[in-house]
Amino acid sequence: MDGIFIGMGGGKPQAIDLKRANRHGLIAGATGTGKTVTLQTMVEGFSRAGVPSFVADVKGDLSGLGLAGSALGKTHAAFAARAAELGMTDWSYEAAPVQFWDLFGTQGHPVRATVSEMGPLLLARMMGLNETQEGVLTIAFHVADKEGLLLLDLDDLQAMLAECAARADELTTSYGNVSKQSVGAIQRALLQLRTQGGEHFFGEPALELADLIRTDDAGRGVVNILAADQLMASPKLYATFLLWLLSELFEQLPEIGDPDKPRLVFFFDEAHLLFDGAAPALVDTIERVVRLIRSKGVGVYFITQNPIDVPDKIAGQLGNRVQHALRAFTPRDQAAVRSAAETFRANPGVDVATAITELKVGEALVSLLQPDGSPSPVERTMIAPPRSRVGPATPEERKVLVETDAVGAKYDQAIDRESAEELLAAKTQEAAAAAAEARAATEADKQAAQAAKAEAKAAKEAERARIAEQREAANSPWAKIATSAARSASSSIGRQVANEIGKQVFGGGSRRRSNSGGIMGAVVRGVLGNLFRG
Repeated sequence: MDGIFIGMGGGKPQAIDLKRANRHGLIAGATGTGKTVTLQTMVEGFSRAGVPSFVADVKGDLSGLGLAGSALGKTHAAFAARAAELGMTDWSYEAAPVQFWDLFGTQGHPVRATVSEMGPLLLARMMGLNETQEGVLTIAFHVADKEGLLLLDLDDLQAMLAECAARADELTTSYGNVSKQSVGAIQRALLQLRTQGGEHFFGEPALELADLIRTDDAGRGVVNILAADQLMASPKLYATFLLWLLSELFEQLPEIGDPDKPRLVFFFDEAHLLFDGAAPALVDTIERVVRLIRSKGVGVYFITQNPIDVPDKIAGQLGNRVQHALRAFTPRDQAAVRSAAETFRANPGVDVATAITELKVGEALVSLLQPDGSPSPVERTMIAPPRSRVGPATPEERKVLVETDAVGAKYDQAIDRESAEELLAAKTQEAAAAAAEARAATEADKQAAQAAKAEAKAAKEAERARIAEQREAANSPWAKIATSAARSASSSIGRQVANEIGKQVFGGGSRRRSNSGGIMGAVVRGVLGNLFRG
């Protein structure tokens, strides 16, 4: 059979046509109605057809896909009888090739993405930011990109937000209002994200999509199982991660139109988490990705309890449908029954509204796309039993499967290369060093000026002291006596010299000459006396 056998309904096989498997699908039904077994059967079928898949293991029981079922298992008798009833002559237990992944790195290979790859839209949704805060976050991403600052982990984003707060006035002028209050709100949301384990997800080495799209040596598609039991405690992180992965597939994979079989099938369990509280813009983004990723060769299958959990414009893209029983106990349940009944292509032999509440465990209403692209009439179908173990692998079995898969230790060791946090820290240190140097230079100039001023003041004080000392010495009693004595001595000497000169000039023989020379002598003595006194 060229397809994925689902079961028998209406007396004929019900199978997903591989050429239409990229047209997406839905598995719905109440708890305990057999959704997990249907999912396991479909995943195994895609693997045997050489189509890799990615599935979130919310309850932990899908880890059994990596182990063969056993005749000693409690479900063996029921499954064997069902296989015989469906005419599955080739049915036997076998394991599927698996790779285990875990955002926390405890139950599988670590899954990481960089903050830049996540982008502001998905990150804002993950942190529950409002429109204004999302705008500030977008500005932070834009500035980081413009200035060549890599945003790899939450530390980088936190450092970039602090940088934006410090440059709020500058950035507000260029990009719009950047308030410190909004930055603070984002920082608090980042702290909450860290407490939910988000810091384990952001970083390097980032997941390479090629490691998800693998086949084993036998040509079987590898089943990538995400351990989501712990992740479910952080529903926004869970939903945002899967949406990011879907977006990365859309952006990186080339267009191939409608291939003979999908390149990858993506199973989104607990799909309601993706849409609960989602803004209209985000729902539009999901709808666009789901609609267009088909041409990339990727099929997306949503698994949820209630079909009305999926918005109408997205549900309209889901061509392959498996509807297990619904319990119409509440008005919402009754609305779900009516909605499910209206979405199937009518079959005169099946009363969908009645059958949907009467289905046994392992039964489902099935409508699949036919080779011409039209949906088949709905049929009440018995689902084929799985070949792998129904139930979880033990921790020891999981460890062996992780250590022996093709991924190896590629993602086990985190890498912390130079990015925004380090560059901004270096920039801050350089600015601090320059400021310290400027302060030191200013202080040195100030000290030199103070020293020169003190030196000038000291010289001035010394000069004043010298002058004061001279004055004090000049005004002392002994100085005055010495000065008086000197003046007296000089006056006496002057008179003697003058008399002697007068005698030599005017002579001293007679009284008259003595009288005549007396006048001139007095003049000379006066002049000389003054000279000596001066």
